[in-house]
Amino acid sequence: MLHFTRNVRRQALLLVRAPACCQPTARGPADCLSPTPKRSYRGARTEGIGRWRHLLPNEAPKKKKDKHQMGKISAATDTAYGTLNVNVSGNDMTAVEHFARYIHNLCNRLGVGVAESYALPTQSTEVMLMQEGGTKMYVDSLVKTHKRVIQLRSLQATLGPTLLDVMVKNQPEGVDLSIKEHSEADFLSRFKARPELEGLVAQMNQ
Repeated sequence: MLHFTRNVRRQALLLVRAPACCQPTARGPADCLSPTPKRSYRGARTEGIGRWRHLLPNEAPKKKKDKHQMGKISAATDTAYGTLNVNVSGNDMTAVEHFARYIHNLCNRLGVGVAESYALPTQSTEVMLMQEGGTKMYVDSLVKTHKRVIQLRSLQATLGPTLLDVMVKNQPEGVDLSIKEHSEADFLSRFKARPELEGLVAQMNQ
């Protein structure tokens, strides 16, 4: 009897001294006193944690862009025009852009082939003024001219007057419209001139 009482007291003391997480379970309070299991990740190598680029598929190397070359100019025939450039220009960039988009959509609806649609470099013009009785001129304002080109191919001769009439009737105020045959000079006008580079190339060729 005395031995049994001592065992009960010993178990009661163990329960009091045990932490809150070690409450008696179906297996008994003695399991709480077992040593903490060793974590498997302790001491493991940590190189490369957080890297993810090796999970992505390999991308193909980027090709070097070729120099833009002029396309073939279509010659006019008895039933169709050759390559034509519809030039839209004006000082209001929004009006010029909207009218060029309207012409592009109109050609698509009428079945007219559009080879290219691009913008030309903006031209800036300085307006100079001279004071009354003075001799020096000063810049009063800077006027910018924006240009857009819609290049047409194989426009039927019977459809040409109708297309031109529709474009003229819907031409907004302050926007200029002109149509001309495409040439090599028109292609070169798309690129900005670099006199310093041209001078170096001329010196190397001498």
